[in-house]
Amino acid sequence: MKLDGIRVLDLSVFLPGPYLTLALADHGAEVIKVEAPEGDPARRIGPTEGPSTVLFRNVNRGKKSIVLDLKSGDGREALLKLSETADVFVEAFRPGVVERLGVGYDAVRARNPRIVYCSLSAFGQTGPYRTRPAHDLAVEALSGLLSVTLGSDGAPAIPGIPIADIVAGLQGLAGVLMALFRRERTGVGDYLDVSMHESLVAALLNVLGPTLAENRQPVVRHERTTGGSAFYQIYATRDGRHVALGGQEMKFVHALLEALGRADLAPLCERGPGAHQAPLIAFLKETFLSRTREEWDRWLSGLDICYGVVNTLPEALADPHLVARGDLVTDALGRRHIAPAIRFREEPSRPNLVEPALGAHNSALIDDAPATRVG
Repeated sequence: MKLDGIRVLDLSVFLPGPYLTLALADHGAEVIKVEAPEGDPARRIGPTEGPSTVLFRNVNRGKKSIVLDLKSGDGREALLKLSETADVFVEAFRPGVVERLGVGYDAVRARNPRIVYCSLSAFGQTGPYRTRPAHDLAVEALSGLLSVTLGSDGAPAIPGIPIADIVAGLQGLAGVLMALFRRERTGVGDYLDVSMHESLVAALLNVLGPTLAENRQPVVRHERTTGGSAFYQIYATRDGRHVALGGQEMKFVHALLEALGRADLAPLCERGPGAHQAPLIAFLKETFLSRTREEWDRWLSGLDICYGVVNTLPEALADPHLVARGDLVTDALGRRHIAPAIRFREEPSRPNLVEPALGAHNSALIDDAPATRVG
């Protein structure tokens, strides 16, 4: 696999860091999860299936687990010794904590100049918010994301996924891989300061036009992807379900409106998003209420338009396209896992679907560790 031979020390918990290192593990890296004696809190969050919670196994499969008390000299020295054989070091403490523990970048680099050291935090290692505690929702609020994520009542709504965690993990993944690539040329590692806050602001690029050009808040209900376009909307159906239109190109507009006998409404879309599309939105709302979701799915599938029925999560995982693509895989215990999203033709991923018990690898990696790496 692509990352065979790469050793990763992962001190992170919850989601952003483990999401980053999951991708590394799925593609061959040896990821050593360094846990406090009480373990990652994700071991105790949400439904349990088999030996662990679903959340924990979802983001920690294929990793190894060691328990170290980094407040002790022995624990600190054990980690620093391990870092001598590592390629990547990931931590997600509040800024300043790893320095107080004696395992910050400078201490690790002194043992291993080739290390790629990634610090994930809510607000980054510098700035007035650096030590401020925050999880995903608070970061979504401060970034402005919640101001353009509104419910039907016009008030900010909680997104369905912790998007700040996810995008920070993906930015961290990209940064780690870039640093490893550069190390191949220079022989020297690097330090990455990845902020959830900045990662989420960077994810807002498609909605920042009014703010960057005119220094104003977008009028959410009139903007292109947040309510101002009839062909980027969610419509209720007769059975109380929903269908989403998700393509605003005029070829899709003409295809649907001509099939519905209302080609006369197409010019409203030619003028772009905005309040002027209200008559078209009203027509489509009334029209979609005339059939069930399944009836619309059958009818719309015969047209060249961008649409999707709104699935529940069980429906989404049973979707025939996902099934055909092999997106769900089953482990030896019969538990379902989501396959890696990055697919290579050469050296495809071979995810190890077994999650580690707390401290399961202490003996092999710490107590009886040989001078070379453990396979």
